[in-house]
Amino acid sequence: MSPGDEQGYTETGHTRTRLPDPDPYGGAPRRPHRSSSRSLVTVVGVVVLLIAAIAFANRGGEGGGDGASEKTDKPATSATSASGSRPVETKSSGVPTGFAHTEQGAQSAASNYAVALGSTGMFTKESRHTLLNVLYTAEAAARLQGPMDQAYSPEFLAKMGLDAAGNPPKGSTFVSRVIPVGTTVREYTGNSAEVAVWYVGLIGMAGSTSTDPVTSSWKTWTFDLRWTDGAWKIDSETQQDGPAPVPGDDKAATSDEISKAIEEYGGFTYAR
Repeated sequence: MSPGDEQGYTETGHTRTRLPDPDPYGGAPRRPHRSSSRSLVTVVGVVVLLIAAIAFANRGGEGGGDGASEKTDKPATSATSASGSRPVETKSSGVPTGFAHTEQGAQSAASNYAVALGSTGMFTKESRHTLLNVLYTAEAAARLQGPMDQAYSPEFLAKMGLDAAGNPPKGSTFVSRVIPVGTTVREYTGNSAEVAVWYVGLIGMAGSTSTDPVTSSWKTWTFDLRWTDGAWKIDSETQQDGPAPVPGDDKAATSDEISKAIEEYGGFTYAR
């Protein structure tokens, strides 16, 4: 939710594209590549903007990590298989907290933090400041608040179809969600952890007047976590595109269907 992310697949020499007919949100027929700045920013989403602001503030410190464990010929499934750990029951400002001081706890924290940072809460100043203070180390939160406020400027919000306070037009539903698919620990030293979260993101405006339908993108979000004050906190992070599967042939939902789904289906507390 964070650049033009039109998902095409050219590795095999073929691209399969399904165009809704008619356009699901009542606008003009969709083009393979949207050229307006509003469409581009909408497809890119908030997460890329978030990472850009973080990169600007950090000026480096990108986590590499090619995995601490040795590879075998067999596919490794332990990184995403269920562990049996119960989800936490505590929350701080609506975000699950209190994850265990273990590798599994770090993975659970990273998944839930990704969900929070990919939410619509990042588009309003007050809730954004709250999330920064809850999820990041004190040093990182202080470093990022200014750049974040500049990134989520009234001009940017307007391109997303929101007003200066981050609210959508009456009768429309702004969608910004991150849904983790799996996690893996790239490094763990007890009081620090590098955890990668593979996720699908949803971004866009659902409404009868919207010209930017809700679209999906696949990304990997890597968090450098530090155990501080009895909790896992984000020290820094990086993000990259993919891996993205080939799009299916599902029929695009209407604006009303998307809005109803967003209202009816809440999120999960993720536990490793």
